[in-house]
Amino acid sequence: MSTVLITGGTGLVGKHLHKRLKEKGYDVSILTRAKKQETEIPTYTWDLEKSEIQKEAIETADYIIHLAGANIGDKRWTDKRKQLIIDSRVKTGELIYNKIKEQNKDLQAFISASAIGYYGTISSDKIFTEKDLPANDFLGNTCRQWEQTTDRFKDLGIRTVKIRTGVVLTKQGGALSKMTTPVRMGIGSAIGNGKQYLPWIHIDDLCSFYIKAIEDTQIEGAYNAAAPDQKTNKEFTRILARILKKPFWFPNVPAITMKLIFGKMSGILLEGSRISTDKLKASGYNFLFPDLESALNDLIRK
Repeated sequence: MSTVLITGGTGLVGKHLHKRLKEKGYDVSILTRAKKQETEIPTYTWDLEKSEIQKEAIETADYIIHLAGANIGDKRWTDKRKQLIIDSRVKTGELIYNKIKEQNKDLQAFISASAIGYYGTISSDKIFTEKDLPANDFLGNTCRQWEQTTDRFKDLGIRTVKIRTGVVLTKQGGALSKMTTPVRMGIGSAIGNGKQYLPWIHIDDLCSFYIKAIEDTQIEGAYNAAAPDQKTNKEFTRILARILKKPFWFPNVPAITMKLIFGKMSGILLEGSRISTDKLKASGYNFLFPDLESALNDLIRK
């Protein structure tokens, strides 16, 4: 069976994905910065500062899934943090590209994460498609550079896929865990004006599409990875409260409060637009959880 090398394989998506791949019969290996990893699957190390990757990591890989990247929501966006967010995506991709070229590796596909931040954080009624240009803000510019690095793999004759991911909903950790906390406390409320859209995707759907991107050679280029049932922040929180059987009555959290707490990073919470999933569906992918209620019921009630 083919071997899939995952960068960021110990992260939220990476852990779930490598389990799904193993269940499908793939051999999986992980590229990590840690020197020692207690894991059942092979791990290889890389060092961005020294421009090093264990040679065997590239040699044994048939496919590479590039998930590595500093979490955009962990800390305030200082200049230093913003540069780390960019470098952890762009420079790692460049390092992989250089090593593949150096080793003359015949890779079947390079599949990279990207984000709906490509379209920026500005709220609008527009439904963004993969043909739209990136926004001229921090997230838009970050995703543009991220994807430009990914596109370089095409020059080596490698099939290249860019998966622009929405908010990933999982049973443990991630955005949903943070969103459920105030609701469970009985103080669930919308953020800002509550009208900003929140494109989301169930972790099982995201991993299933990554696997499809491996197996379907027609999958190439950029794809928006979000469920077709996109809700506003207010709608999302109301449905979440209903499923948790908690009240939804608190006044909206004022935008100024979010800005004081999160600084410029508050834009990812206060603004957001809908994105088209037409290209994803046209690829033949059928969502396991196409609507928010079924996704939240699966993740919370089970």
